[in-house]
Amino acid sequence: MKALDVRKRIELKNILFATDFSPASDVAVPYASALAKHYGAKIYALHVRPPIVNPMTPPVTWKGLEEAASREAEQYKQNILKSFAGLQPEILINEGDLWSNIEAIMKEVEIDLIVMGTRGRSGVARFVLGSTAERIFRQAACPVLTVGPHSSVGSKPNGEFSHILFATDFSPESIAAAPFAISLAQEYQAYLTLLHVVEEPKANEFVRPAELTTSSEHLLRNLVPADAELWCVPQFVVARGDISEKILDVATRSKADLIVLGVKQPSGFPGAATHLPIAVAHRVVSQAPCPVLTVRG
Repeated sequence: MKALDVRKRIELKNILFATDFSPASDVAVPYASALAKHYGAKIYALHVRPPIVNPMTPPVTWKGLEEAASREAEQYKQNILKSFAGLQPEILINEGDLWSNIEAIMKEVEIDLIVMGTRGRSGVARFVLGSTAERIFRQAACPVLTVGPHSSVGSKPNGEFSHILFATDFSPESIAAAPFAISLAQEYQAYLTLLHVVEEPKANEFVRPAELTTSSEHLLRNLVPADAELWCVPQFVVARGDISEKILDVATRSKADLIVLGVKQPSGFPGAATHLPIAVAHRVVSQAPCPVLTVRG
């Protein structure tokens, strides 16, 4: 495996910020804002609400409901403008399905990054990691930055990154995410940890731990360009055990403020497609002490 050529700087020109105006969405604002300022990107702020009028709505109430929705939308716009002061975001207040709206926007605008926050455990399943989530971070053609319910523990409030953790199993989908981790580390002059987790062997399997660790570390080192030490000192970690547990453990102990993972395109039932075992991405995003950047291979 040859070292990646990451001399080309990752560019972010258009960032889509999805919000439901909950406190969880507010936690994601500093990240969207800081990235937009750092890269000179334009913010598209999207809020998707239920339809104002549906087949069960009495016609006599339509006018009142539409007027109320108009006032609410104006308040939403003022809140967004305040949140992204100085960035002049383009505000989109739409109706219908979240993914359908995201998909439509991505067809009109070349979105480079989606940023969104999550609620708690039940909210995560509903807003991000259910069927909608599979569409968002497995079908979106751009990376997705998910700010989970525990992100405030290990992340900086200003949205900057000082320690990035990249977890890989060396699959093509996983390797596709490496340039983002390395480029962001260089961009922010951040510490960079590359992690490979080796699952414990099954009862009928025989492995030589020392040889496996040496081989894995060699592969990790080959992911980093030769001149990386000019801007950071990469750390290479090979751990054994449950994949999601080890990713979360290393992220916590190293005080990482960003985790980067690669994901596959969806196939089969939701949750079945990831470069790591089923439910790893779900668990990492919902329990991580910092935001998680997922990149679709």
